[in-house]
Amino acid sequence: MSALVNALVIVAVAALVIVRQFRARRVDTDRRWWLLPVGLTVVALRGTGILDARHPVESALLLAAELLIGVATGAGWAWTTRIWAEVDGAVWSRSTKASVVVWTAGIALRVALFACGALLGVHQDSSALLLALAGTLLVRAGILVWRARSLAPSARPAWAYGEGMPRPTRRERV
Repeated sequence: MSALVNALVIVAVAALVIVRQFRARRVDTDRRWWLLPVGLTVVALRGTGILDARHPVESALLLAAELLIGVATGAGWAWTTRIWAEVDGAVWSRSTKASVVVWTAGIALRVALFACGALLGVHQDSSALLLALAGTLLVRAGILVWRARSLAPSARPAWAYGEGMPRPTRRERV
């Protein structure tokens, strides 16, 4: 039953995140952006099957690789997300086509990692995937909040090239 619950949580969270990432969304730096990843981590760690008892070293290495892939996917996703500040100071974000490439690469690496574990005969619990998803969301949200806080709101529209520069004085012809 625990594996089924984890699988449903993974599918629900992934679907929610994927659907919402391509809409422009306001980045709220004051909210608790870390709450969902912490909740997913608690759900992932509540079971005892995260490491295979017959292959502890191999399963620990696979878990570490899964976490590294999750962190790299989160960082890549955050850095490929377009972010901008409005005149009123609100910061918005929206994923780009490069974000799709990051997600696709992350999924492909996870499938390859799962296949590697299956070849080694290591039992892989869905908790590792859930933990990596939590890492992905935590890193992405942290980087987006950091980027949003570093943006200064635009008090006026940006100048075009050459505006604000002193113009050369022209001589009048007589």
